[in-house]
Amino acid sequence: MSPSIAIIGGGPCGLTLARLLERKGIDYVVYERDETDDSGRRGGSLDIHAETGQLALKEAGLFEEFLKYARYEDTVFRIANQKGERVFHAEEGGRDAPEIDRIQLRQILLDSIPSTKIHWNHVLKGVTLDKDGHHILEFTNGVSASGFKLVVGADGAWSKVRASITEAKPKYSGNHYIESRINPGNSLYTTMVSKVGAGTLVCLGSSKEIVIQRQGDGSYRIYLGISVPENFVRGGAVDLTDTESTRQLFLSSEFFEDWADELKDIIRHSEDFSPWSLYYIPPETMSWKPIPGLTLVGDAAHVATPNGEGVNCAMADALSLATKIATYGTDDIDRAVIEYEEDMFKRAVEHINSGLEMGAVMRHKDGPMALISFFKTVTENATQSS
Repeated sequence: MSPSIAIIGGGPCGLTLARLLERKGIDYVVYERDETDDSGRRGGSLDIHAETGQLALKEAGLFEEFLKYARYEDTVFRIANQKGERVFHAEEGGRDAPEIDRIQLRQILLDSIPSTKIHWNHVLKGVTLDKDGHHILEFTNGVSASGFKLVVGADGAWSKVRASITEAKPKYSGNHYIESRINPGNSLYTTMVSKVGAGTLVCLGSSKEIVIQRQGDGSYRIYLGISVPENFVRGGAVDLTDTESTRQLFLSSEFFEDWADELKDIIRHSEDFSPWSLYYIPPETMSWKPIPGLTLVGDAAHVATPNGEGVNCAMADALSLATKIATYGTDDIDRAVIEYEEDMFKRAVEHINSGLEMGAVMRHKDGPMALISFFKTVTENATQSS
């Protein structure tokens, strides 16, 4: 007998859903593309918000475990211009959104579900239908599986489940982040500790950005925000494996040559460069006819450009879907999905539009002043609505 629910993807979203179903006594299985639970995919630091991500963790019975790793001291947020001059500072504790490394959050969730309920090394190739109209999952390792009452696509921006539900596809935003690290062994590390310290520093100017964020192990993750063609990396414009040539490219007049020396020093000492192309699902596609036996959560449903809400929106999806399934039971699962999707569509449109607005502000010609003005408007609106 197959479990009632198949979850495609073992990231924070899929695992949050799995844990919530576990607590509610609803049978499920998770199929994850990684070969093991120690695949090396680490990711950055995530801020978990009280009204979404934290709420899901509380419902999952994992909030106390989360608090063991939550870094409230890293809620410090500063904005600087391209000269390195600080123009905005938000103190620790200004918002209930502590940081946690993605790998730590994922491990908390993994440890909370039976190991027998997650199948590693299962890369989904596609979803097909048998002669009776039942969904069949076909994996690249030759395995196929069927008999589920619901297949949930939690398989990220390039979801293979999505194609069986909607024609919507991610659209390139025009922007990239180039990620790198300053580790404790780096010769610049002591300077980073003294000049950056805890939390996040966002430096804006010339329609570009450098974002510096402290991680749980004390290292600093660096994001170079640039507007480049979609094939900037794949097309060979830069070979990120060649560390020195990559540094020189981003120190050139095309990118950060006119920035402050202290900020260019970060590029000069950065290591382990990797690309992050920023995509989003067009918000006008956030409505589709319900497909019996299929649904989407997290980035698979509504990938957005960064706005600080991504994992929180995904965990809210997981909580909403699990609650609806528990309410109606697996015998009326299609009704649960219909109500979940109605709720999700509204949340998704707001999330995607917020990401697009944030992206425009981060690359605005007015640099840091545009971001400060944006934050003030958001704060005022939140105060008025409360």
